[in-house]
Amino acid sequence: MSTVLFSHPACLGHDTGPGHPERADRIRAVLAALEAEEFAMLLREEAPEVSVETLARAHPRAYVEGILSIVPEPDERVMLDGDTVMSHGSRAAALRSAGAAVAAVDAVMEGWAHNAFCATRPPGHHAEAGRPMGFCLFSNAAVAAHHARAKWGAARVAVVDFDVHHGNGTQAILESDPGFFYASSHEMPLYPGTGDPSERGVANNVLNVALRSMSGGPEFRAAWGDEIIPAVEAFGPDLLIVSAGFDAHRRDPLASLTVTTADFSWLSHELVALAERACGGKLVSLLEGGYDLEGLAASAAAHVRALMRV
Repeated sequence: MSTVLFSHPACLGHDTGPGHPERADRIRAVLAALEAEEFAMLLREEAPEVSVETLARAHPRAYVEGILSIVPEPDERVMLDGDTVMSHGSRAAALRSAGAAVAAVDAVMEGWAHNAFCATRPPGHHAEAGRPMGFCLFSNAAVAAHHARAKWGAARVAVVDFDVHHGNGTQAILESDPGFFYASSHEMPLYPGTGDPSERGVANNVLNVALRSMSGGPEFRAAWGDEIIPAVEAFGPDLLIVSAGFDAHRRDPLASLTVTTADFSWLSHELVALAERACGGKLVSLLEGGYDLEGLAASAAAHVRALMRV
């Protein structure tokens, strides 16, 4: 069975402006790392555009249409909040980013790929149902989870998130439905201020593990090995979706955890093994954060290496 990579050049056209940490070079760095000879067997597909109808399963249709109506002139940008930007190319990038997540679900549910990684931007896990925030326009993971249910009849879908920031948007969209499970490790206190362990969802279907500043590999591995992975396995998902943010890396400028590339590799292998035990290996991974290019590239490569079992 194969691992498939979804990406698209349109994701480079989302221009966040000078000095913005969520920049096109992030995707360039990841894709360059995945050009190494060891990834020669990685299947590569262009991400399609997602439909409005598919987005509207996770977001109000009026919100979807409102975001898609914002197409600034080529030399202009529109600030949606203090750090979330739309440029002339953002609409196309957002449609391809969510489209990659949906296509990845189709690939693993159809069975022609064992698992998938989506190297796209903008990221998604901060986007709430009716509000963009934190560099995010649409909640790619939540869109993918709803698509898995609507098209493939996946009754139980788990989303796990190892980005250093709590995925407030993913949690908010999924937490009221007991057929979805959301679990996150994240630094706390840190943006966006959500993700307290007391947040448990409508049916204990949310699990948040908060990590103190300067926590590193031992704490990170304990959060996943002792708490999150057993909880996801007990939930019994039909599909595992991973919000793969690499900004817990010790090199990252936006947080202060000290996780290493080796820790991300360990977790990636653990998640692959979890998916094998729980749902026949069906795993879809979506790029979220990671803002030091060297740390991001090395960690994403380690993640894909684990997906490919090489």
